[in-house]
Amino acid sequence: MLNHLRERTAEALRRATEVEQLLSDPETVKDAPRLASLGREHHRLAEVVIKANRLAKAEAELAEAREMANGDDADYAAEAKAEVERLDAECAALNKALLPLLIPRDPLDDRPAIFEIRAGTGGDEAALFAADLLRMYTRYIERRGWRIEGISHSDGTLGGVKEAVFKVNGDGAFGLLRWESGVHRVQRVPATESQGRIHTSAATVAVLPEAEEVDVRIEDKDLRIDVFRSSGPGGQSVNTTDSAVRITHLPTGLVVSQQDQKSQLQNKAKGMEVLRARLLDLRLSEQELERSRMRKSQVSTGDRSAKIRTYNFPQGRVTDHRVGVTLYDIDRVLGGDLSDFLDALSLANAEEKLSS
Repeated sequence: MLNHLRERTAEALRRATEVEQLLSDPETVKDAPRLASLGREHHRLAEVVIKANRLAKAEAELAEAREMANGDDADYAAEAKAEVERLDAECAALNKALLPLLIPRDPLDDRPAIFEIRAGTGGDEAALFAADLLRMYTRYIERRGWRIEGISHSDGTLGGVKEAVFKVNGDGAFGLLRWESGVHRVQRVPATESQGRIHTSAATVAVLPEAEEVDVRIEDKDLRIDVFRSSGPGGQSVNTTDSAVRITHLPTGLVVSQQDQKSQLQNKAKGMEVLRARLLDLRLSEQELERSRMRKSQVSTGDRSAKIRTYNFPQGRVTDHRVGVTLYDIDRVLGGDLSDFLDALSLANAEEKLSS
């Protein structure tokens, strides 16, 4: 794998030089879309160049330190051995950091993400856990400086959440959050449990790339749109006008209901946004299913039927079953610190792609 890494690094450095030359070409400046595309590529490659230069310097220093460690002077040799250990660790860390940067980027990664959280098996406890996940992701998203745009929300009893759908706007939002798709399982004593028994409940998470109209062509004849009166908390129009919308995509049977907005037009627009995202996800899932017949993936590709993570409250433990990472700090994880899991998943995906 190290040879693959070096080859990819050399290719990236050559491309970085080429992109710099293209950006200074007067013909490029005249082509705004190409200029913007090259600018984004230059931004991504700049990090590769910085880390590759640091790695080259560290490897040169490591070779020199190894020579000194094998020398006759005992004092110099002892110092050099300590330096060898430090530089070895630095080179390993830089190689690890370079790996995800060298994998061809999925164009969808830069898109906003449509996030869907739903209570699964477990009744009220599942809805309470869905609310915990919603808070966890909200805090993570806010920490990154991204923006949340609500689409729909359905409350459960006892302060829980039946369903929450929202859009995450931010640089690389879908690329980073896509690994959260799947079944999240919780093990704890519910607030309603009088005997102190531990229950297991679940919530499902779906993370979809925002679909543009050019991605998914939806014919009017393929849609059935029903309107009905909104229910639950809301503005003055609730229960007085037929502002809620239910959109059924006839060829696939997908159904989207939307009632959180004030007008029928706004609800239809939001509903179509979610429908496009689900249709794009369906198409991508079918493509991934075809690819998975030919290879076994190390990292779950987002199958919502797959149990991906367990949150065990009695032991204060959170385990990601795809990469075998376990943290005994459940409060920190539920507080929005997901970096250990997301970094491990990104690295596992990069290693898989590099070796394939």
